[in-house]
Amino acid sequence: MKFNIIKIVSLSLIMIFFCNYPVIAQEKIVTLATLDWEPYIGEKLENNGFISEIVHEAFKRKGYKVKNEFLPWARVIKMAEEGKVDGYYPEYFTEELKKNYIVSESYPCGPLGFAKIKDKNISYKNMEDLKPYKIGIVRGYVNTAEFDAATYLKKDEAVDDITNIKKLLAGRIDLIVIDKYVLSYQLKKELPDKLNQIEFIEPPLETKELFTCIGKKIQNGEELMKMFNEGLNEIKKDGTLKKIMQKHGF
Repeated sequence: MKFNIIKIVSLSLIMIFFCNYPVIAQEKIVTLATLDWEPYIGEKLENNGFISEIVHEAFKRKGYKVKNEFLPWARVIKMAEEGKVDGYYPEYFTEELKKNYIVSESYPCGPLGFAKIKDKNISYKNMEDLKPYKIGIVRGYVNTAEFDAATYLKKDEAVDDITNIKKLLAGRIDLIVIDKYVLSYQLKKELPDKLNQIEFIEPPLETKELFTCIGKKIQNGEELMKMFNEGLNEIKKDGTLKKIMQKHGF
């Protein structure tokens, strides 16, 4: 009798395990390379920032879990190009992206433009007016189509935005290309005593939108993007996206 009870309990436990096993086995993971680009996205921000939360929530609606791989931007691009991750985000759109990636529908970002030292008299009406100046950019970043195509300009690369800000303050460059809110956030966080020394030049070059890119080398890439776009549209329509932005102060 005691043996039968033990046998029944053991069989019950085995059945419970195997009933739940398919759920465990079917967890769907999307690995995306990304970067620290505060205040939009960052490893130390709440939920990795509002851009990360938007991407995670869009995939979550369709049963996918996102694994972020935080890397310097040049490595983000390299990992994506080599198919070592499913894709990457956030990215500004260019037609060139379509050669190697399936590009998502858009989600919000902010104004991109030039910043300069406040006391320095720099103004321009077109790109040609910027020929005398050395302009700091981040290696691998897409900026605007017109600016990126202006090969006649003197462009000086850096690994990230804060490095460009420091080079601007040191007088090594005359202008930097940067998102307005990234500039403000980085100054407040890293160089609060320099906050009033740099200004963003209005109007911006563009008010940008962001995109998620899935590599065309990825076997189920089309399906992943279909799911992401459907989830993204859901959170746009039901107000979740707006709530996420508001929670993060946007």
